[in-house]
Amino acid sequence: MPVTVVRFNLVEPGATPASLSARYRAAVEMAAYADDRGITTVQTEEHHGVANNWLPSPFAFAGAVFGATRKIAVTVSAVIGPLHDPLRLAEDIAVLDLLSGGRLVTVAGIGYRPEEYALFDVEWKRRGRIQDEVLETVLKAWTGEPFTYRGRTVRVTPRPYTDPHPLLLVGGSSKAAARRAARLGLPFFPSAHLPELEAYYKERLVEYGTEGWTMMPAAETPLLHVAEDPDRAWAVYGEHFLHEARTYASWQSEDTRSAVKSSATTVEELRAEGVYRILTPDECLAQGLDNFVLHPLSGGMPVDEGWRSLHLFCEDVLPRLTD
Repeated sequence: MPVTVVRFNLVEPGATPASLSARYRAAVEMAAYADDRGITTVQTEEHHGVANNWLPSPFAFAGAVFGATRKIAVTVSAVIGPLHDPLRLAEDIAVLDLLSGGRLVTVAGIGYRPEEYALFDVEWKRRGRIQDEVLETVLKAWTGEPFTYRGRTVRVTPRPYTDPHPLLLVGGSSKAAARRAARLGLPFFPSAHLPELEAYYKERLVEYGTEGWTMMPAAETPLLHVAEDPDRAWAVYGEHFLHEARTYASWQSEDTRSAVKSSATTVEELRAEGVYRILTPDECLAQGLDNFVLHPLSGGMPVDEGWRSLHLFCEDVLPRLTD
């Protein structure tokens, strides 16, 4: 059966505290509804200092989702490792792992926005070395045993639920990220469909004598919105998708390798690209995808329209995927 994902980043340009609160609460309610209908995963992410209110605290959001659900996994893709205190990060993930019974998946990346590092006074040029320390420290912390950290002996509690530790993947699109994952014996999550990087990672596993695996995006993983009339939906709501696409484009360089990458400057160009797709239920099924990533609140999408998309997917698409 295909993997089914509902993605939330809680973007809302020009939001008031009241409207953003309503959006957050709606996202948690959507996650509960998705869980009841058998959707596999909620996906969320971390960005800081963004004018459109991009979610900065994915673990807090994950905790709310876990409190409202029973089975669905939450993937944080990605947490920006160097921006976190490693001991506190180990604690936060352990608590969520206990709370959820092992439903948290964390992808640790280093990000691609120097502005976020400046916001937290973290040195951008040292991000790789900081990431090494963060991941090494988190893995030691989860053993529950005392270890030396910055010249002192520490012991972190509580122990996580998952044995030997919560699911932690190293994300990225560079050979350095692949080497880091292989050296630590952690799974690797390339940021796009990169078979050559997957092969490089497997070679490094042999070199380091470690074991691991990859969770690589499919060659085609569009962001989906389901509507009975896609032409109308593009006309009325296309600017929301374009806003998100243009935000991503403003952060990425020519060398950035991402599953979400658009050069569109108009709604018409965005529709033609196919990175974002508005489809009828029948068209959605006809895509033949291995991964269905629904993005019901993309770019500040009105909550009511997000609910319509989610209902159509769960009621008219999902049952036919399981037949």
